[in-house]
Amino acid sequence: MAETVLVIGAGIAGLNVALALAPTGRAITLLERDAPPPTGDAEQAFFDWNRRGVGHLRHSHAFLARLRTIIKDQHPKLLEQLLAAGCREIGFADMLPEALKASYAPLPGDRDMAVLTSRRTTLELVIRRYVEALPGVTIQSGVTVRNLILETLEEGQFRVVGVNGDLEGEAGEWRADLIIDAAGRNSPAPEQLAEAGAGVVEEAEDCGILYFTRHYRLLEGQGEPPRTKAPGTGDLGFIKYGLFPGDNRCFSITLAVPEIEMEIRQNIVRPEIFDRICALLPGIAPWTDPATAEPISKVFGMGDLRSRWRSFVTSDQRATLGFFAVGDSLIRTNPLYGRGCSFAAIEAQILGQVLRQVGEPSARARLYDMRVRDELTVYYDNMRSQDRAAVRRALQTRDPNHTPSLRGRLTQSFINDGVRIAVRSDIDLLRAAMRDFHMIDPPGAWLKRPANMAKVMGWWARGKRRNAELYPPPLGPDRRAMMAELGIEETAAAAQ
Repeated sequence: MAETVLVIGAGIAGLNVALALAPTGRAITLLERDAPPPTGDAEQAFFDWNRRGVGHLRHSHAFLARLRTIIKDQHPKLLEQLLAAGCREIGFADMLPEALKASYAPLPGDRDMAVLTSRRTTLELVIRRYVEALPGVTIQSGVTVRNLILETLEEGQFRVVGVNGDLEGEAGEWRADLIIDAAGRNSPAPEQLAEAGAGVVEEAEDCGILYFTRHYRLLEGQGEPPRTKAPGTGDLGFIKYGLFPGDNRCFSITLAVPEIEMEIRQNIVRPEIFDRICALLPGIAPWTDPATAEPISKVFGMGDLRSRWRSFVTSDQRATLGFFAVGDSLIRTNPLYGRGCSFAAIEAQILGQVLRQVGEPSARARLYDMRVRDELTVYYDNMRSQDRAAVRRALQTRDPNHTPSLRGRLTQSFINDGVRIAVRSDIDLLRAAMRDFHMIDPPGAWLKRPANMAKVMGWWARGKRRNAELYPPPLGPDRRAMMAELGIEETAAAAQ
């Protein structure tokens, strides 16, 4: 008889678990605290769907090629439904700099190196409706899971056999052979397991940044602004920004601000300040121009961003049985890198493989833990290194007396005048860098290849004058100029 599966949460992580496990014939029930989506289309979902359990529901989202490929290969009809709902595929050819377009010759893998982008509500709406139609899958909304039901095997050793909670105010209990925690960053399960004495190992640190997003829609008769040298993403040190084309003529802008930028944080939630910042960014301004688009939302903020990695297997290989975590319940990442949904999908795929290959509960838990580490540690560590560097840079940006070291200047020059110029100038290097971005190859692996490094060094050695035409225009004003343009005064305490 096929195993029964109980999934806590029907967000992106829980839906990916269902996508991975449904083809195995298991009976799968997803317990979701929030109400089901409206019965209407993507527009109604964006404006009316209340998802208290998803703090980033109306922030910018995109599925990297790694996740898009999983969907395309295993659930091609789902990809068709996403596109039919207005989700966008932005392919490798669409991302080419102007200088490379004329000489571009497609390779077989280029077609799949595409990002799937849309409003999060549209992505989740379509995936949920697809999952609900899969054989053996049930989504039960209005369920607040309170506790895991633990069976004690020996001291410090437990099996999870179910959950208890409330269904629309009435107490209830749900049991299954396997319990999957996809409840997200606020899941109570890890704390409960730790308090009971089960092995829960956790490491975490602040990302040092906050997010602010606003959504827009192109006006009737207006097309998307043409692609220019001014990029739609950039990092000014005190603000990072990104443009996300969405579904049905919509797009969003996300501005990420270091935690230490108190004055900007306090003002950026004001729509007029948010739009004024966008108007000062050359790669964003044509999109948010009132003659091109109109806002369709307030400014959404998101804080308390922490990277976190949990393991439910201890150093002595003791594991909680019948229990697995997926998504932010297991690994939480900085949304800046767009890897969270891909992490959840990869974890779900690994879980499906482990359950097919191994039957013994303890071996399953250890193998899942090991394979997740083998697959995702390199991306997680890369993210943390970049976050720490960003925090240092934010501090330096605020210090008018800061003078970078010789090593720091050389490193920055290698990145700005070597790597970035080379990638804009060589189609093979761009292709390799994009495989890194899409989680197809490990981060930084392309630059460790001698042939690629030699190309980068060659472009760097040419110098700024010979490479002048390859640089983008300034990404935006410096911090002091930005503050002056916005009419924001820096307090004495913040300046220290």
